[in-house]
Amino acid sequence: MISTIAILPEIQKGIDAVEQLMRIQADEYADDLKSALSALLSSGGKRIRPRIILLLGNILHADYETLIMLASSIELLHTATLVHDDLIDGALLRRGVPTLNSKWSAAATVLSGDFIFASAAFLAAKTYSIEVMKIFSSTLMTIVNGEVNQLFDSHCNINKDDYYRRIYAKTASLFETSTHTTAIISDTTSDQKEKLRKFGYELGMAFQIVDDVLDYSGEQEVVGKPVGGDLRQGLVTLPLLYYIDSYPQDKDLTELLKGECIHDETTIDRLIQSIAASSAIEQSLSEAEKFAQRALSMISDLPDSPLKEELVQLTESSVMRKN
Repeated sequence: MISTIAILPEIQKGIDAVEQLMRIQADEYADDLKSALSALLSSGGKRIRPRIILLLGNILHADYETLIMLASSIELLHTATLVHDDLIDGALLRRGVPTLNSKWSAAATVLSGDFIFASAAFLAAKTYSIEVMKIFSSTLMTIVNGEVNQLFDSHCNINKDDYYRRIYAKTASLFETSTHTTAIISDTTSDQKEKLRKFGYELGMAFQIVDDVLDYSGEQEVVGKPVGGDLRQGLVTLPLLYYIDSYPQDKDLTELLKGECIHDETTIDRLIQSIAASSAIEQSLSEAEKFAQRALSMISDLPDSPLKEELVQLTESSVMRKN
């Protein structure tokens, strides 16, 4: 479990600084924006991206203040994407807490997300790195493009390549940006920068696959949102793809195999239970493990230290978590 891994004192100090910096971004703006940002940041979250940035940055001897700016920027970007994602999906719960869109109008929710995006960009600019800003902007475009494709082209699409493109845009791109930009603000070689970029990519892919597994096999009280949400929205994820490969004769798949979405709630509930009880779960977790192992190979040449040990544990735990 990610939350049970011991955090080194210097990393905890950095996380505390990131939390403080994120929270003050709305201090001089509307009270409603301030309360929204505070509620979002207080709703939990693993802070895995800031932890990775702080661990790598400390290993690579990056400037502390620049590291805090970068980690805060990335986490705010992630937070903003969740605000818009919940609105698009009509999600009422995240991490067991009511979403912003469940309490506010769509317009207010969009504007709050926009404010957080702008705050993230402001902090990214304070790294004073043109390269970081280019990657930040490109990643935001990738995330938004992925959401648009998901809205118009990815519903009920039984295609593994489409799935991998979708989870790269949704999740892995920001992990990749976290590790790549950390390398950029550090004194390291081009070869090391590329390895760390790949580390973030592989870890992000593993992380999202496990998320997709938990959507079938997790418990709502632990995951913090209703299970089976992806299938109900017409999103085909890896567990469903493996299930289709193994049980194409299942009558509950008839509509999907025709390229149509399933609308009958009884059929959806039955299919969720079938997938959760099938080998598709272990097959998907095995795929996530392969990504995680490739991620670990990208950091194998980093010097041994307690910092590296925590980074390795964080990577390994990403495929063993329950939420």
